[in-house]
Amino acid sequence: MPVHNTKNIFFSALLTLFTALSTAQVKVGQLLTENRINPQGLDIQQPRFSWQLEGKEQNLTQTAYEIKVLTGGKPVWNSGQVKSAQSVQVAYRGPALQPGTTYEWTVRVWDNAGRVSTFSTPAFFTTGLQTTAAWKARWIEPGYQEDTLLRPCPIFRKQFTLTRKPVKAVVYITCHGVYEAQLNGAKVGDAYLTPGWTSYPKRLQYQMYDMGKTLKQGENTLEVMLGNGWYRGVLGFEALENTYGKTLALLLQAELTYSDGTKEYITTDNSWQSTTGQVQYADFYNGDIIDYRRERAPWGAVKEMDYGFGNLIATVNEPVRKQESFTPVKIWRTPKGELLADFGQNLVGWVTVKVSGQAGDTIRLDHGEVLDKYGEFYRTNLRSARCSDMYVLKGNGTETLEPVFTFHGFRYVRLKGFRETVKPEQLTASVIYSDLPQTGSFECSNPLLNQLHHNIVWSQNGNFVDLPTDCPQRDERMGWMGDAQLFSRTAAFNRNVNSFFTRWLADIAADQFADGSVPVVVPNILGGFGGVAGWSDAATIIPWNMFEVYGDSQLLAKQYPSMKAWIDFMDKNSTGYMRKETFQYGDWLSFTTEGAAEVNKSAVTDISLIVQAYYACSVQLLVKAATVLGHKEDSIRYTQLLQQVKELFVREYVTPGGRLVSATQTAYVLALHFDLLPEAQRAVAAKRLVDNIRSYKNHITTGLLGTSYICHVLSRFGYTDVAYDLLLQETYPSWLYPVKMGATTIWERWDGIKTDSSFQHWHMNSFNHYAYGAIGDWMYRVMAGIGTDSVGGEGYKKIVIKPHPGGGLDYVKAALQTYYGKVAVHWKRVNGTIKMEVAIPANTTATVYVPQRDGITYEKVSVGSGHYQFESK
Repeated sequence: MPVHNTKNIFFSALLTLFTALSTAQVKVGQLLTENRINPQGLDIQQPRFSWQLEGKEQNLTQTAYEIKVLTGGKPVWNSGQVKSAQSVQVAYRGPALQPGTTYEWTVRVWDNAGRVSTFSTPAFFTTGLQTTAAWKARWIEPGYQEDTLLRPCPIFRKQFTLTRKPVKAVVYITCHGVYEAQLNGAKVGDAYLTPGWTSYPKRLQYQMYDMGKTLKQGENTLEVMLGNGWYRGVLGFEALENTYGKTLALLLQAELTYSDGTKEYITTDNSWQSTTGQVQYADFYNGDIIDYRRERAPWGAVKEMDYGFGNLIATVNEPVRKQESFTPVKIWRTPKGELLADFGQNLVGWVTVKVSGQAGDTIRLDHGEVLDKYGEFYRTNLRSARCSDMYVLKGNGTETLEPVFTFHGFRYVRLKGFRETVKPEQLTASVIYSDLPQTGSFECSNPLLNQLHHNIVWSQNGNFVDLPTDCPQRDERMGWMGDAQLFSRTAAFNRNVNSFFTRWLADIAADQFADGSVPVVVPNILGGFGGVAGWSDAATIIPWNMFEVYGDSQLLAKQYPSMKAWIDFMDKNSTGYMRKETFQYGDWLSFTTEGAAEVNKSAVTDISLIVQAYYACSVQLLVKAATVLGHKEDSIRYTQLLQQVKELFVREYVTPGGRLVSATQTAYVLALHFDLLPEAQRAVAAKRLVDNIRSYKNHITTGLLGTSYICHVLSRFGYTDVAYDLLLQETYPSWLYPVKMGATTIWERWDGIKTDSSFQHWHMNSFNHYAYGAIGDWMYRVMAGIGTDSVGGEGYKKIVIKPHPGGGLDYVKAALQTYYGKVAVHWKRVNGTIKMEVAIPANTTATVYVPQRDGITYEKVSVGSGHYQFESK
């Protein structure tokens, strides 16, 4: 690994020599289809392929590629040698793909040294049904009279006999509700909470599974249990039920292919049977009630229903799966005598219990996030959500108790009904979240910042359960748009969220109102209000963020009509380029003081200023999208609109001396981050922002909308030291205050638990709420310095490395797995100098800014792929 003195340029000769001496064979690996590994059920006629070049030599690039696609060993398409450096999202260009078919593909590449790789290990993908006409199944509902109080989970059954075993067997499943399928007693697939939560009337996902290994010659039994889920379970603040319908229904189609090419179908129809069993009640908010004594009721008929197939879509994103597991770090009795288990981490999932007892014994598990100041179990902040699982024992030795159709946000569990001492090994907390590949890592010399990063990651885990939610525990758990857009860049560092947001953005477009207004939650269960600044703007902000990170112009093109409709709504609902007054959230949860003595220190930002700032932000992003996508007329039109919106902002909210009429941190942050001020006034505004921060003794006062940008603005205008002062602040309000108070996830409020150990208002006090975790983006992009030159829309094809040492830190170490490979930075202070190690993946280039000893100036170096060491002198 060469060491480079940034005052000498001779290193380029060393790199050339190093490359010339290298004779290693270039390899290809990490194959993805539509951003996923070997996906099943694709309903895309031109799926996109991505791969990575693998080689240790420096300046390794691709000059050409060749892709082969086969099915059943027979060639389908060969791209031939294509002279191109593109290795990410290369579209299939062959004949039409057939439904329900498995394809394999492989690729080889040529590099800039004239070498050609061998063909890669094949990757696979399987197409879905592709058209509604391919559905042979019928929707079915239970034929029995349902108990309308508890509504036990219906079970559907089909028994069938196979005289021979098929060479291929797949099944497509969806439902109204959520489902668990079993074939011959074994779970079908490893996903949970399927088919997920989408805008059901317009978009209902189905999943595809391989069931060939579980099928057998002779008698087979296929069973599917349905739960209420998001479809008809309790949802929202008012605990409403039946949001999408009153009854649960199943749609299933299995396709068996035999060695002679013939096919057989097992489909839901009136030949199936239905009953109920042990799961007497199942709800996301309230939990499950399971009676293990109960035998299944007699099997009865089902009803065929004509719900149609027009809203069915293949699954786009990664499923929810079981992830980590925890055993209690402590089991004890509180001063009140309640038996509690502490799992040491605020998490999302459920607890599995192993216990012995007598028939009829009831075991109850109540879930909560925190203890009160007296060490007692606290659940008031869950509001109306019961968050309890109840089990009635069968009484036949050791029994395993586990919920089926619920999940909870918790760290602590209250245990009731146990006859004997409970040991830690009897309890296992299973964590669930969408199975998104981990991409980022961060570490530094400050343990509190490392815990902060841990908390950010775990809040993302707990709130990325099929869609981005605000919180995972109380009677809410909705896809709040403001939280998601503010956190989206941080989310993309921690995990690969390309497909995750692709699906959710499609639901945003589906739920967008006819006039172009955008709801504040998606799927929209709150009814007919939208148009809220900072929340509805997720429709423009997230697509652009995903484009910057992943270079996904296809996603940008899909969302463009939605983006444009939102801008046109704001334009039509403006007077003189000023948006009309409507309901707004403003800078939600900003700092406010209590009592008249400090009333002037409250940091409430003028709502109309916020609305106008986000108006400009969204128009600016639409202009960028129009330029990328080649919509020249739109680019011209909306550039003119942007100019008018910005001019109005200056006229209404900025004095000639550069003072904002609402002189809060958030006001200055939005004005500067969205480039709303004339160039001549920006430095003055930045200084006023710093003065404001200093007046609060280096405390942050922003709410949701200002928090994600404040440190970026400070660094951009030369105040990285002030950004570090904010980040390292340990007293309220600050990022590290909850860390010092023992938090293991991000809190909804800066002071969810106050300094006297009392709580903020119970009505809105989640302890797992990722929005303030948006600071993670600054930690990766500024502290560590991992960025991208996204002007060309190629994601991390062109990398920028520009760390900002500061805050008294001895080192920062971070890495990001991109579609091209791993980008890594490790800077450290050694005897008054700054040493830096950098890793750049193959087929990319990077501009590295090496920080000098003063921590302010930089030496700029352009490099290709490889590992490098730099040292300031």
